[in-house]
Amino acid sequence: MELKIHKPQLFIETYGCQMNVADSEVVAGILGKIGYQLTDDAEKADLILINTCSVRENAEQRVWGRLDYFRAVKRRRPQLQLGVIGCMAERLGEKLSEHEAVDIVAGPDAYRDLPMLLDKAKHGLKGINVDLSQDETYSGITPERLHSESISGFISIMRGCNNFCTYCIVPYTRGRERSRDPQDILNEVRHMAGDGFYEITLLGQNVNSYQWKNGQQITTFPALLEILAQSFPDIRFRFTTSHPKDISDELIHVMARYQNVCKHIHLPVQSGSNAVLERMNRKYTREYYLERVAKIKEIIPDCGLTSDVFCGFCGETEDDFKQTLSLMEQVGFDSAFMFKYSERPGTYAAKKFRDDVPEEVKIDRLNRMIALQNKISHNKNQQDIGKIFEVLVEGFSRKSQDDVVGRTSQNKVVVFPNQGFKRGDRVMVKIIKASSATLIGESIN
Repeated sequence: MELKIHKPQLFIETYGCQMNVADSEVVAGILGKIGYQLTDDAEKADLILINTCSVRENAEQRVWGRLDYFRAVKRRRPQLQLGVIGCMAERLGEKLSEHEAVDIVAGPDAYRDLPMLLDKAKHGLKGINVDLSQDETYSGITPERLHSESISGFISIMRGCNNFCTYCIVPYTRGRERSRDPQDILNEVRHMAGDGFYEITLLGQNVNSYQWKNGQQITTFPALLEILAQSFPDIRFRFTTSHPKDISDELIHVMARYQNVCKHIHLPVQSGSNAVLERMNRKYTREYYLERVAKIKEIIPDCGLTSDVFCGFCGETEDDFKQTLSLMEQVGFDSAFMFKYSERPGTYAAKKFRDDVPEEVKIDRLNRMIALQNKISHNKNQQDIGKIFEVLVEGFSRKSQDDVVGRTSQNKVVVFPNQGFKRGDRVMVKIIKASSATLIGESIN
């Protein structure tokens, strides 16, 4: 009779950006080395990790709610271990460790210590490490993909941020910038290609400032992107996030040169007012941003442009806000992530500026911003009717298995009739209809 050995089950709940998804996969890789096996069912888990985000207040509030829920679960299953990792763990380490349900707390640079922290917790002690590192890039770790059925994945090419935007907590929770060895990145891409991935997004708080030094040799981000495009011609490459002050002509030309580098740039503007941009410490002006957009459109006429924009920052006047609206109209973003400002404890803005825009004004401005962007997105998508795009098939449409869904190089979602297509197929699709969020097409293969 064969003896079955129980493998401890790991459930990771991830909040926030794509960087956190990539970090969760690093964590799964580290814990996989000591026997943990991923599960998508929290009720079967021996260990639950909540990977947190501190960029916006509502993300943190959701985590506190989940901790209260898992406290009730632990009362039924005392053997369950619960950990909080990521940026919120870094920011609120001691406070989180005081929560009765929490066994371990680990910041973004402490994931290699997770086995030790778990062992400590098994002996009745709280395991906590929120130390920031100047050199941790998780070199040599093979991430374990959370969604094995996916054809698109993420690779972090650098960690941390040196920009210190006054509203942002990231430099304080993720530390200063450090880049990964290009060979390490190449090995990870090779591994993902072997696992059936067809599209990879390169991640960094500011990918444009990627720089690896090896003696006298320096690899910049445009150089890295070119190496990857040449080495893996069958993989589509994307990247995010770009900081406007660092997006170079060289990078734009590399994007134009290689068919497998997607023609899409996410270029957060945050505000269209120079006065607000200066208060935010964004290190560029409205005019500079528009010049970069003009250069992108000149070199890559079909490039998709998306952005992050928020309203209600400290001291923002109605005129400042109208300048944001006018910039949105002038650029014509395909889509945008839009928010109202919420003060984050520990940031420069929280310490030095007064959060003086009334909440009702913030909400009104956000609604006006969303309404404008919906109109712009609808018009931009209408302009795609009649055009032909190569679409990478991601799977069935949510509404019907008679249709499949995929994305263009410009990162636009396209739905079209299923003619036996499978994940990973590249299909030429003619657009016949469009909404503000989705293109409807028909294959012409």
